[in-house]
Amino acid sequence: MKSLVLTFSKREIYQAIQITLAWTFIGIIAILYDYSLSFTPYVRFEGVSLKEMLFAQITTSIVSSFITGLIIVKFFIPWIRSRPYGKALLMTWLTYTLLSFLTATIALSFFYPYKLGIPYFSLALLQEIVGFIFGPEFIRYYFLWLFILMTTMIALLVNDKYGPGIFKDFLLGKYFQPRRTERIFMFLDLRGSTRIAEQLGEVKYFSFLKDAFLDVTPAIIYSGGEIYQYVGDEIVVSWKVEKGVKQAQCLKSFVRLQEDLKQKSEYYQKVYGVIPEFKAGLHAGFVIAGEIGAIKREITFSGDVLNTSSRIQGKCNELGVKILFSQELCVMLNSATHNLTFKEMGEVELSGKKKKILLYTV
Repeated sequence: MKSLVLTFSKREIYQAIQITLAWTFIGIIAILYDYSLSFTPYVRFEGVSLKEMLFAQITTSIVSSFITGLIIVKFFIPWIRSRPYGKALLMTWLTYTLLSFLTATIALSFFYPYKLGIPYFSLALLQEIVGFIFGPEFIRYYFLWLFILMTTMIALLVNDKYGPGIFKDFLLGKYFQPRRTERIFMFLDLRGSTRIAEQLGEVKYFSFLKDAFLDVTPAIIYSGGEIYQYVGDEIVVSWKVEKGVKQAQCLKSFVRLQEDLKQKSEYYQKVYGVIPEFKAGLHAGFVIAGEIGAIKREITFSGDVLNTSSRIQGKCNELGVKILFSQELCVMLNSATHNLTFKEMGEVELSGKKKKILLYTV
């Protein structure tokens, strides 16, 4: 029997906390705004102090926002990734609308009989509920939280578009001026891509590639990696050194993605008749990072580290292994805590490099 216990990654919990803080702050602002209108006919604070309203708002916001945030990042965002954005956002709006009206109806069906003494399942109760749902207070909050929900979803999707952490760097202008930074790069390449493409045909091969890229992404993100580029059947991944070196996460991400693909091997065999396998080459060093482009601006890395990583990956077939990494990276990882055994593969010549480079595998 499969376990019904849900597990959440650190990134999902962190995103849920960010949503909770943002939504709680907005809820407090909304209450203060309502209080400023408390002497108008639009908003009424009957027998309730501002302190009590703020306490109720903060406690309910923390609980409800955190739960909703977890649902969004665990279920809604993964669901949207495999669908057109417009259609997914429309379904989100319809779901929000249905839940808003349903929740209000259920809550008021118990509140009004208790507060006003109206009989249950009566026409008077129905009139009170309809009057509230189509009244100014409910409509105002409906559109306020619809805007907040849609903004949250779009922000998460934009973060997906640029990659975790990259969108924040854009907003802060971290790389508006070129800067020298140390990075770890992994070139992740689909093995036997030409053969698979001929076997499946162009359209089905594209679907195969899309599924494979989708399935390896969680392992990359979980390890703190940032997807830098998709180049044909290749994924270029980057780590800040402290994240990639910590417990050898840059190497463990490859181990995890292999395990993830193995768990879905039955699906790939059934749908495509072939199971995706990847090979990887890793290297570390200094690169120049900066924003480039006028119309389609993006953060670009430039330096010999990328060329070397790519050529290291190209040696995997020749040496009969799935992953190779440089001595420079190995030195960094030796001081890290990990449960991996490194195997020296010897010095090899790389195209365009004057000196041989010592490679390792796990």
